[in-house]
Amino acid sequence: MLPVTWQAFAGHLAFCAVLAVLSAIVVRLVIAARLMDVPNSRSAHERPTPKGGGLGVVVATLAGLIVLYARAETARIADPYFIAVIGGGAAIAAVSLADDAFDFPFFWKLAVQVVAAALPIGFGLVLDRLSLPFVGEVPLGPFAIPVTLFWIVFVTNAMNFVDGLNGLCAGTAAVASGFLAVIALSEGGSFVYAAGLFLCAGSLGFLPFNFPAARIFLGDVGSQFIGYMLATLAVAAARFEATAVSFFIVPLLLAMPLFDVAFTLIRRAIAGEGLIHAHRGHLYQVLDRSGFPRVGVALIHWGFTATMGIAAFRFLALTPPGKLVLYLAVAGALGCYALWVAQRARRAGIVHWSRTPPRALH
Repeated sequence: MLPVTWQAFAGHLAFCAVLAVLSAIVVRLVIAARLMDVPNSRSAHERPTPKGGGLGVVVATLAGLIVLYARAETARIADPYFIAVIGGGAAIAAVSLADDAFDFPFFWKLAVQVVAAALPIGFGLVLDRLSLPFVGEVPLGPFAIPVTLFWIVFVTNAMNFVDGLNGLCAGTAAVASGFLAVIALSEGGSFVYAAGLFLCAGSLGFLPFNFPAARIFLGDVGSQFIGYMLATLAVAAARFEATAVSFFIVPLLLAMPLFDVAFTLIRRAIAGEGLIHAHRGHLYQVLDRSGFPRVGVALIHWGFTATMGIAAFRFLALTPPGKLVLYLAVAGALGCYALWVAQRARRAGIVHWSRTPPRALH
């Protein structure tokens, strides 16, 4: 465990409260700037609504990391990737904010994501091995860099893809990063502990403006930044010396959104649909279109993420058979969720998951 006293921990929480207020102030300024999201047939809203509120999450998180780097003892980390993560996160946020305003082509955004992912990789933040049940440590060798690059880019986009209903992405991020911070505290991961707290604070500062009713949307600037930070923190978590299979902490926390994205990509590929084309065929979107309350969709994701956070504490101490059982249990739960959504879709007469006609939305 990190050498953090209760007094110091209370100080950390007080600092996070300041960051949450900072996030809220930035969100209010963005609302006043009136960068509008005009609805179309794929939208889950019916009135033009401000977007780009994720800038509050970005400013709060990066401000916390910069203060930590400049002032706190726990920031005196030998690993040079600390500043590279700050730079990569800032680059993702800057281009995503511009994209919110000007709508860049997908491949331009992808190129920036690759560059941002390459920054911490270039400074040594690489997933060079995986610890698997019954197998032990598996060195990734020459695959280490491409696997790390794919992971960061995939999660960056995955959190962007699930930012389609009020509170879903930001709320999931707040729960996941909060649990990750506490787990990192118990495992001695100072960078992951601090970054997790700051990301949680930034997300909580934004959330009241987006849930249950939305005065502003997160926008790509927030969702892509959240995905990027959680992805890099997963790789950093793999360096917890006392933890076996610790890279899988973040995938466990993000199991539902990652499953949704992977399931949707596979389904669309099998159906011969264009994978980069906009659609409304994600599981959470189909569940919404089936008539399930939108607040309920977000709460399902928050609750599942919290359940995975509780499971993650147990996961660290499990034997290989126990870890395998947990994997199977999570996979089974997510499979049942997909079947439930499919059943609701059939009852609602939704035949083409990816296509939806315009309708009145609340």
